[in-house]
Amino acid sequence: MEISLTVNGAQHRLRLDDPRVTLLDALRQHLGLTGTKKGCDHGQCGACTVMLDGRRMNACLSLAVMHDGDAITTIEGIGTAEALAPMQAAFIRHDGFQCGYCTPGQIVSATAMLDELRQGWPSQMSADLTAPQFTDDEIRERMSGNLCRCSCYPNIVDAIRDAAEAPA
Repeated sequence: MEISLTVNGAQHRLRLDDPRVTLLDALRQHLGLTGTKKGCDHGQCGACTVMLDGRRMNACLSLAVMHDGDAITTIEGIGTAEALAPMQAAFIRHDGFQCGYCTPGQIVSATAMLDELRQGWPSQMSADLTAPQFTDDEIRERMSGNLCRCSCYPNIVDAIRDAAEAPA
């Protein structure tokens, strides 16, 4: 089976021998994009978070064949070592990681989460469904699908706040 994906702005044609290949495995094994991590492989930890057409999703829960023609953004498409994205720089400034395993998923999720918030999407914590506020509780709720076993949560929240204030 052959599919086409646009990953981080580049078009890729993949030949998959098995239609059950997850998007996560296609990214890691077929395209060599190992920044997206395989954590729990059950959609519970968020280490595999990518953006699909700008919306965050767990790549371990989706088959690659379901995304023929879609635009995917991985951590490799967020920024580079030479040109860090504001979220990446904020994670470094605020020491928002220890082991670093969850960090790519955290950064991708936080990047998409800020866009959701800017668009006015409410969350479970939003007291006003028409104008959600940018509070620490709101950040925590929106990032609740991304786990950090090293417990860097306060620093992650600080990094997200910092990145939100950075010029776009």
